[in-house]
Amino acid sequence: MISEDNMAEFNYRETIKNIPHKPGVYQYWDAKENLIYIGKAKDLKNRVSSYFVNDQQLNTKTRVLVKKIHKITFTIVDTEIDAWLLENSLIKKHQPRYNVMLKDDKTYPWIVIKNEPFPRIFWTRKIIKDGSKYYGPYASVSMMHAILGVIKELFPLRTCNLKLSKENILKGKFKVCLEYQIGNCMGPCENLQSEEEYTSNIEQVHNILQGKIGIVLSRLKDELEIAVNAMRFEDAQRIKQKLDLLSNYQSKSTVVNTSLSNLDVFSIASDDDIAFVNFLKVMNGAIIQTQTIEIKKRLDESNEELLALAIPELRNRFESDSREIIVPFDLEIENTENLKFVVPIQGDKKKLLDLSQKNVLYFKKERLEQYEKLNPEVRTNRILTKMQKDLRMNQLPTHIECFDNSNFQGKYPVSAIVVFKDARPSKKDYRHFNVKTVEGPDDFKTMEEAVYRRYKRLLMEEQPLPQLVVIDGGKGQLSSALKSLKKLGIERELTIIGIAKRLEEIYYPGDPFPLHLDKRSETLRIIQQLRDEAHRFGITFHRNQRSRKTFQTELSLIPGIGKTSSERLLQTFKSVKRIREASEEDLLKVLNKKQTQSLLDFFQSKND
Repeated sequence: MISEDNMAEFNYRETIKNIPHKPGVYQYWDAKENLIYIGKAKDLKNRVSSYFVNDQQLNTKTRVLVKKIHKITFTIVDTEIDAWLLENSLIKKHQPRYNVMLKDDKTYPWIVIKNEPFPRIFWTRKIIKDGSKYYGPYASVSMMHAILGVIKELFPLRTCNLKLSKENILKGKFKVCLEYQIGNCMGPCENLQSEEEYTSNIEQVHNILQGKIGIVLSRLKDELEIAVNAMRFEDAQRIKQKLDLLSNYQSKSTVVNTSLSNLDVFSIASDDDIAFVNFLKVMNGAIIQTQTIEIKKRLDESNEELLALAIPELRNRFESDSREIIVPFDLEIENTENLKFVVPIQGDKKKLLDLSQKNVLYFKKERLEQYEKLNPEVRTNRILTKMQKDLRMNQLPTHIECFDNSNFQGKYPVSAIVVFKDARPSKKDYRHFNVKTVEGPDDFKTMEEAVYRRYKRLLMEEQPLPQLVVIDGGKGQLSSALKSLKKLGIERELTIIGIAKRLEEIYYPGDPFPLHLDKRSETLRIIQQLRDEAHRFGITFHRNQRSRKTFQTELSLIPGIGKTSSERLLQTFKSVKRIREASEEDLLKVLNKKQTQSLLDFFQSKND
């Protein structure tokens, strides 16, 4: 493995734990904060981990590199191609010592839609600013050709370089070529295809290259339905083939776009004490700088105030002179006559903002998890504070109890209570109840009995009540539980809610409208964990009870063994399984010889 002496100041194991299994670019820094290597990865965690192995598996240069690593940073992107392009631009910008310098951007190909009548579509390595639309660059040439192949299959477009003006076409200057004869072109040169139809196809090509495949799919589906209804089955088959082809198509990368030139992108994420700001620097259509900083709040500053402070700091640090700044919300900053702040709603600028937001959220999550590992009480307090806010409580739910009922076709009803303290299970406080006052399958009265018995006992023993009670069920079970709390006069001393399983809705007493929590929220996750734990605990107890009672009834049918002997067996051996596995000698300690033989014969007949 890597020498621990060399890595004494860098805990690479802990760092790797916090790297995600996502595509992106990683950066290695030395002890003097110099950027020494930039790499791309389809899976960041796997790629970075591959450096920290037995050094005999690494070549000489890589061993030297690894010994110098004292810090790792990374940027998440959406696709492997995005990682490739971002790596390229960052290497050109920073020229790290251990990177092989990449070729110039001009070596990468682009797909161009020419600015001309009946536009041609082809690939090029040279960008000409004549109003044509360029898509790319494509780090993978094979991927680019695959995209052009899909477009060619979907839309027969011209490939000639004829000047197809209206005047030339009407004068009949051109004749169709072999491409028309073999179906690769619809013959606009002889006015066999209208400009409106051709333009419609070009619009769909734009959508495909921008990743808006859904629009094209929807149009093709409409055309397919029309063809089928008109019984034009050959046309329907061709459209169906286009649908299948397009459904399997993967759109191009969106990290780089020539229309984006010299701009800064900022996003922010914060909690009560700390904020994180991400910065992306874009030059000549490529991301050349990424950075996320941490800001400790002094007062109750808003995200707008913090971002307004961070923007000039980061721009000064990286010597940015961009006049356009992409931000997630409107900002009030003085003396910015020469700056343009943009809050994008859609398009490539919005995708850049989303990329920045993705990175700042991951950075925030990583840092908070690291801090909470070192300070578990901070995590507990955060979760409980969030639960108090989400559930509209007037006190922290440090003590939570959850009730669940179980029965089998109306028989053997039991109730289970699980207890969470400081958002974690307190298994020593779990309790079971055998239902005593309810006849038949009445879930509401069973809940009423369990809640009443539980809190009557706590009051008698002068034990503290929970701040939150969760009932597994909807309005009916919740109303039954509330009856018991009112009988005991404690309904105002705690918060009681019900959780309905179907839509995970939270019900409050007297409120006809349920509360819908975010499906990803920690509050809902804790409540679900309580509900599931109560269900598991209740089902386990219920099965044991059912098994004991069924087996006890079965035993009483054996000659010589009555109800008293059956109860004595279960009290001694605790479970049906242990009775089956008991030796004759152990059984004789509970039963007489005749009873023991009858029991052994019974088990033997069960096995035969």
